[in-house]
Amino acid sequence: MSSHVAVVRRRPRSSDAGWTLIELLIVLSLIMIIAAVALGQYRGSVILAREAVLKADLHQMREAIDQYYADKGRYPDTLEALVSETYLRLIPVDPFTNSSSSWQTVPADPQPGAVTASPGIYDVKSTADGTAIDGSRYSDW
Repeated sequence: MSSHVAVVRRRPRSSDAGWTLIELLIVLSLIMIIAAVALGQYRGSVILAREAVLKADLHQMREAIDQYYADKGRYPDTLEALVSETYLRLIPVDPFTNSSSSWQTVPADPQPGAVTASPGIYDVKSTADGTAIDGSRYSDW
């Protein structure tokens, strides 16, 4: 006795051959939603990174100004003086203005008795317009 199993092949119907338009639209809309969320997260992380760089640059320049004052007993006349006297390697680029020449310098109070001498730079700030994620203005940092 031999048993033969007959294999019945059925022809694929046209509906079995591919995806329906509704299925494609659902998949595309899910991909678009995921991409929109990822893009929002990416933009937020770029802003956070720029803010971190700005804070670090301001801290570094303020430390250099303080070191200059501690060594020389006076504040530097320009930011370039910090570079020329090797307190800084170079003036950092503001991450929001993309310029190293856009820093706002805050002059020191004049020394009593020094009428003609330049008071020098006491502080440095960013000239970037805008508000940080925490609500503060970049120019106030």
